[in-house]
Amino acid sequence: MENGGTTTTLATPTLPLSFVPVPTGAYRQHRKALQTTVEPGRPAAPQPIPIPVPLPFFGARVLIWKQDPSVSEIGVRKAYLPGLMLAGPRDARIASGAPGIPPVSPNSFGDYIQTPGTDAFDAVHTHAVVRQTLTMYQRALAVAGSPAQLPWQWNSPTNTDPLSVFPHGLPSVMNAFYSRTQKAVKFGDFVPTPSTTRVFTCRSFDIVSHETGHAVLDGLKPQWIMFGQSPQTGGLHEAFGDLTAIFLALSQMDQIEAIIAQTKGNLHDKTFLADLAEQFGLALGRPNGLRNADNNLKLSEVGTEVHAISQVFTGAIYDILADVFAFERKSAVKDDAATLYDVGRYVCSLVLRAIIAAPDSGATFGSVANHMLSIAAADGKPVQYRNFIRNQFTLREVVVSPVPLHQDHATGRELEAGHRDAPNAVQNRSACCGTMTNPEYLGVNEKLQDELEELRKYMKDTKR
Repeated sequence: MENGGTTTTLATPTLPLSFVPVPTGAYRQHRKALQTTVEPGRPAAPQPIPIPVPLPFFGARVLIWKQDPSVSEIGVRKAYLPGLMLAGPRDARIASGAPGIPPVSPNSFGDYIQTPGTDAFDAVHTHAVVRQTLTMYQRALAVAGSPAQLPWQWNSPTNTDPLSVFPHGLPSVMNAFYSRTQKAVKFGDFVPTPSTTRVFTCRSFDIVSHETGHAVLDGLKPQWIMFGQSPQTGGLHEAFGDLTAIFLALSQMDQIEAIIAQTKGNLHDKTFLADLAEQFGLALGRPNGLRNADNNLKLSEVGTEVHAISQVFTGAIYDILADVFAFERKSAVKDDAATLYDVGRYVCSLVLRAIIAAPDSGATFGSVANHMLSIAAADGKPVQYRNFIRNQFTLREVVVSPVPLHQDHATGRELEAGHRDAPNAVQNRSACCGTMTNPEYLGVNEKLQDELEELRKYMKDTKR
């Protein structure tokens, strides 16, 4: 600035280095007013994660005998059936066939809780064990979560008839049976001498699962149940029934825990797992039920009686089960009950798949054993599994091992049959359950048809 010829320069104020500009008071008031009148922008909406649509809730709780009424270790317990269960009881695959027993309806919770010893309890218990058996085998065939179906023998694309269940279907009959022509399983009752207490076979977990096993196998191998098959083929049918009872027990954790506690993990100790149909056996004066799966019978010791032959195969599978459990058992890192559950599931699946792969007619114990060996190898199981299978069937004269039993079984080696049925051997079914002695499987209907055909031919030839 000039001042009388003299220039004066104004000093510029020096700002401290820490100075930070701040909005003026007027600007702050402007921003506050703007926020009250203008809605701020919203963030982009997140993409939803797909959630499976829940299925309708089905399933029912039931009370059942977890073994025979005489097995006090486990008794009556609550069980859960996850599928749809309707009054009767019935479902898509299993119908109620209980004459004299009013249909059982669910309670307000949709459950079937009945008083033990009543007709309604027997109807619920029998249906539940049949359903558990079918579900167990369908799960054994399921691959990668895909559901599997096991049809009854009469099912076809145009016939989806269920299996009917008759808890009191054979009054005063000391037996039970599966009938293909009646599409049913029927259970008897009797009063053993000198007792006055009636025994109901439908109350036996073992007997109901055994007869259902016959129905399942008849759907897979319709020729096996016929009388004209070899004794070993008939033995496979009876063995499958007994093994069904064992596998079903091993599919239920409460039963497994009771077995572990009872035996301390030694399956060769006395256990209700190996004793089959204890109450029925006691009525006949037998200490180990109708049959004992933990046996040492050989083929050369049993003749042609089908139940006796069946115990050779059942005993071999039971020993294989015990061997695999002992091999897999590591109590320090995994609960014994969990291990036995896994082993039971695998051996069940192994036996079922080997039976499916066996011949449709004339099947032998050896053919099933060889399929078990090949399937265990294909499953990638340790060589010890194949050793157990080979050794137990060798000891029972089912197959012949080409090497000493302490050596490993070579992958892919098929074993020769051991003791064989005689070429013209005929099954002896005198001591079998009602299924194997049912006339429809003994060729009676075929014989009648042959005679009628001869009559028709005679009438045609004589032109009468």
